[in-house]
Amino acid sequence: MTPRLQRRARAAVLVLSLAAASTLLTGCSLFGEGENERNNLNRDAANYRERPIDMIYGDAWALLRNGNWILAAAQFNEMERQHPYSPWARRAMLMSAFCSYQGNAYADAIATADQYIALHPGSNEVSYAFYLKAVSLYEQIVDVGRDQSATRDALVALQDVVQRFPDTEYARDASLKIDLTLDHLAGKEMAVGRYYLMQRDYIGAINRFRVVVEQYQTTPQIAESLSRLTEAYYSLGLDNEAQTAAAVLGANYPGSAWYQNAYGILRGRNLRPVADSGSWISQAFRKVL
Repeated sequence: MTPRLQRRARAAVLVLSLAAASTLLTGCSLFGEGENERNNLNRDAANYRERPIDMIYGDAWALLRNGNWILAAAQFNEMERQHPYSPWARRAMLMSAFCSYQGNAYADAIATADQYIALHPGSNEVSYAFYLKAVSLYEQIVDVGRDQSATRDALVALQDVVQRFPDTEYARDASLKIDLTLDHLAGKEMAVGRYYLMQRDYIGAINRFRVVVEQYQTTPQIAESLSRLTEAYYSLGLDNEAQTAAAVLGANYPGSAWYQNAYGILRGRNLRPVADSGSWISQAFRKVL
C-alpha cells in the first residue's frame, strides 16, 4: 500500500469510527430500505422528494462502503439538506467532507469543512474538520515548476491544526506534512535560483537562495543554497560574502559534497572559508542555530 493510500485508510478509519459510535440510526431500515433506495439515486436527483433520514443515511452508507465517494457525499449533503435540525445533520456534513476528500473532490471537501467549522466551532469533531481542510489543500500541492499558492495555503492550514489541536493525532500528522511542505517551498526557491544562476543573473539568484537561508533553514535545501550563494557572490567579486557562505556551510555541513563544491570555488582565487560576523548570512544562522 502506498503512503497516500495509507493516509487515506487512516482517515477512513477515523471517520467511520464516528459513524459507528452513534446509535441514532439502527436496524433493518438503515441498510434494508437504504439498499433499495440506492438503485433510484439518479431518479431522485432529478425528481426531488423528501425521504426519511434513515433511508438517506442507508443510501449514503452503502455508497461509502462501495467506494462511490462522490455519490455518497451527495447523499450526506441531502441528509443535511432535508433534515437540517436532526441530530444527524451535523455528522452528515462531516461525512460529506470526508467522502469528497476520498473522491479527490478537494474543493468540495474544503467548502464543506469550512461550513462545518463556521456552524459548529465548539463540537467535539471540529478538529477533524480542520484536519480534512488541511489535507485537502495538501493533496493539491503541485511540482516546484508551477505556482505554489496551494502549497502556501496548505502550510497555513496545517499550522492551524497544530496550533489549535496540539495533543491530537491530527496535529502529529500535520507536523510531518508541514516539514514536507516547507521543503517543497524551499525547492521552488532553489529551482528559480538555479535558473537565474545559469542565466548569470547573480542578483536574482542570490535573492532566491537568501529566502531559503532565512526562511527554510530546517529543510534539506539549505546546504545547496549556501553553496550556490558562494558561487553567486564569487561570480560578482564579492569575496567576503562568498567566504562567509562557505564558512557557514562548512561549520554546519562539513562533510557534504556541497561544502566541497564551495571550497573548490574559493580556491579559484586562493580564498578560504572565513565567516564575517556582520554578514546577513552569519546573522541569519545565529538566529536559528
